[in-house]
Amino acid sequence: MSRNTVRNILFVMCDQLRWDYLSCAGHPHLQTPHIDALAARGVRFDRAYCQSPICGPSRMSFYTGRFMFSHGAGWNNYPLRVDEWTLGDYLRPLGMRVALAGKTHMKEDTDGMARLGLDPVSEHGVLVSECGFEPYERDDGLHPDRSADPDLAYNRFLRQKGYRGDNPWSSHANSTESDAGETLDGWYWGHSNGAARVRDEDSETPYMTDRAIDFITEMGDKPWCLHLSYIKPHWPYIAPEPYASMYGSEHILPVQRNAREEAEAHPVYAAFMRHKDSMLFRRPEARETIVPAYMGLIKQIDDQFGRLMKELERLGRLDDTMIVFTSDHGDYLGDHWLGEKDLFHEASVRIPLIVYDPRPSADATRGTVSEALVEAIDLVPTFVEAAGGAVPVHRLEGRSLQPLLDGRDVVWRTYAISESDYSGRDARADLNLAPMDARCWMLRTDRWKYVLHETFRPQLYDLEADPGEFVDLGADPACEGIRAKLKEMLFDWFRNRRLRVTISDEEIVRRTGGADRQGILIGYWKPSDP
Repeated sequence: MSRNTVRNILFVMCDQLRWDYLSCAGHPHLQTPHIDALAARGVRFDRAYCQSPICGPSRMSFYTGRFMFSHGAGWNNYPLRVDEWTLGDYLRPLGMRVALAGKTHMKEDTDGMARLGLDPVSEHGVLVSECGFEPYERDDGLHPDRSADPDLAYNRFLRQKGYRGDNPWSSHANSTESDAGETLDGWYWGHSNGAARVRDEDSETPYMTDRAIDFITEMGDKPWCLHLSYIKPHWPYIAPEPYASMYGSEHILPVQRNAREEAEAHPVYAAFMRHKDSMLFRRPEARETIVPAYMGLIKQIDDQFGRLMKELERLGRLDDTMIVFTSDHGDYLGDHWLGEKDLFHEASVRIPLIVYDPRPSADATRGTVSEALVEAIDLVPTFVEAAGGAVPVHRLEGRSLQPLLDGRDVVWRTYAISESDYSGRDARADLNLAPMDARCWMLRTDRWKYVLHETFRPQLYDLEADPGEFVDLGADPACEGIRAKLKEMLFDWFRNRRLRVTISDEEIVRRTGGADRQGILIGYWKPSDP
């Protein structure tokens, strides 16, 4: 391996893992020693933000290195345009095999592919359909009985292990049993305190870890980028033993909400409070049932991550592999009177991000915690630079983390951005909004969090005086100047999106003055003119 490049990249993502549910981030009861060990080898970015707090658009930003505003895939199953470049498009020309084991939540642009005559089962068509990844094993982890896929690889695996039924993903891996032996469907969150009807080693997280190890072993000394995308701790909140009974109510962090939030709720916030998931978390037993299962699923991820790291060490890959551990978004778990995600409180929009760079240049920062405001879109340029490529800044909107990994003194960004298109959520219908009006944007600085709504008044939080985000200053006359300043910053961000993606700044500079050189003479009087 060259001292200036990495040979391999392991890009690990969890689904719906909160930034603060790791022991290295300060959780007092949930011990995650293997993830903590990665943080000790690399840098933990404590203020990392996803570009949209919902699975699909967040992942499309991770994979394109572009904001949701630019790539346009604003919610789950909103297709990513066929012309968008993704991680594989950047890394394959650098000699890497770029593969997926797990979830992407990618929806292909079938209309765009048809317009171009691109066969979806051709080699290139598959890559376009799979967000640029070779699907070593694609599994988005949402397989209820009404959409059962008997040929799903994981279902075949479970049947080979003796679990019966067309869809053992649903009936075994994500269901539990009553004392009387009755199968209890894990889609009902009230069943989350039961153990999954599969052995630990047969559940989803160990299975996908096995597939990752299979891929890495098969690759030998050939360079690769593997996106290991765990389905958990996303609901259904069902964990196998021993994880199902590992945590109890005594391990649950106090809920973060207060009466003022509800009494003075912003209209959009109030509409999300009326969602079924939010109303469910008002029930006294909800958090005591769900959160221990959520914690158990995270503990299982940590154990499996430790197994994967041990295998990388055995194969000699820790010396030439960049490793990233992150999540697509968080989970409210009842905080702020909310369930699920979508909005911009820290529980939802802030993500864990740990980066291990094996190169000597990163030795000075090992085991450190960075307070820089970093974004999910920073990973693609980081990977391109680490693999020895030139970062196409006319297309990528993120910024390589390499200077921060190397400990260089650089001027970093002063704010982070996230976006929400809730046109597909019940809140939009509740508020009687047109889809284009169901949008909002977050701008987060060191001190302030500003949220601009398309239809309603803005929101504003002073994170210095109110780190819990309980007091919305969006209508406070005393903060009018602050809101105006942050709105102008957001307007500046809008004006600087990378929408000219087909030609680089360097090429434009090279072409400047080219008309004269080609004999296209504009504004000359006679041949004697200079």
